[in-house]
Amino acid sequence: MAKKSIRGAHHTRRARRVAAGALGATAVGFVGLNAAIGALMFRFVLDTRFPWSMTALLKKGRIRQARLEGEHRDADEETQAAAWFEQAKQPVTITSEDGLKLHGWLLDPDCAEPRAHLYAICCHGYTGNPIEMAKYAHRFARLGFTVLTPALRGHELSEGRYPGMGWLDRRDLIGWIRLIVESDPDARILLDGVSMGASAVMMTVGEPDLPRNVVAAIEDCGYTSVWDQFMFNAKGMYHLPKRWMAAPALACMDAVCRRVAGYGLREASSLESLRHATIPMLFIHGTADLFVDPSSLDRNFAACASMHRRKLVVPGAGHAMSASTAPDVYWRTVIGFVRQTFGL
Repeated sequence: MAKKSIRGAHHTRRARRVAAGALGATAVGFVGLNAAIGALMFRFVLDTRFPWSMTALLKKGRIRQARLEGEHRDADEETQAAAWFEQAKQPVTITSEDGLKLHGWLLDPDCAEPRAHLYAICCHGYTGNPIEMAKYAHRFARLGFTVLTPALRGHELSEGRYPGMGWLDRRDLIGWIRLIVESDPDARILLDGVSMGASAVMMTVGEPDLPRNVVAAIEDCGYTSVWDQFMFNAKGMYHLPKRWMAAPALACMDAVCRRVAGYGLREASSLESLRHATIPMLFIHGTADLFVDPSSLDRNFAACASMHRRKLVVPGAGHAMSASTAPDVYWRTVIGFVRQTFGL
């Protein structure tokens, strides 16, 4: 009996070792899988030189930008604004704090009586380019503003391998603002952005060295943080289960982004920056946005420390489609906000 008990105990210990080994191998495999997914996500989303990146595939025409939108009720305005943009644009460049040559387009006021010292900076979204901001730029130019439409790093003619997702762009925007102020110390500046450009604007307004020349800001469908944005896309677009796949993969992507691009996904937070905002702000979002969580509007609005803030919810508008879905209410709100804050 004693021998049988000893043999039984031996087999039990062996079974436990085998099970532990199997679990360890599974854990290692799981960690390795998530690391691989995270690294691939980083290259696909943020490495513009990766042959299969979102940027590269869009340039090659392999994929089309997602139609998360609907009817363009301002199609004629978009066409006219694009033609004006191409005819009126003037090149301008700066060097970023980390040595990149950044490119933008300057557009003169398009009205009979241009207003002195008024400037607007209009920021495009992820994988976009400055001409996508043509209708916004033209509206402000018709109000008498000189308009700057920068190409964010890694986009159009601006240098940079890795897009800043708003976080690195906030320092680039400070550079563009300083360029204006150096040429016109009495400048009064409006910041305006859509999608990633909106988040860049929100992240900029919280900078401790934001020049006093910045009078107001408008954000249209910006996200709360890069982590939140990628988590929303991981679940909604790539259908990764949040707890056991999306979160670990994003943690690995975050580690790669910190090491390679120089910023963390959680660090790049509109919410934290808005807690230091003091200028008047207008927040806009469409309820049918499938790319940026519509709940970002209320979270960003609540985080904003400014005493002068407004928000506009556009029912049925998809991503970056608020102006096209309800142009009348959109521009009535935007122009009213600009006139009020600039005293026009």
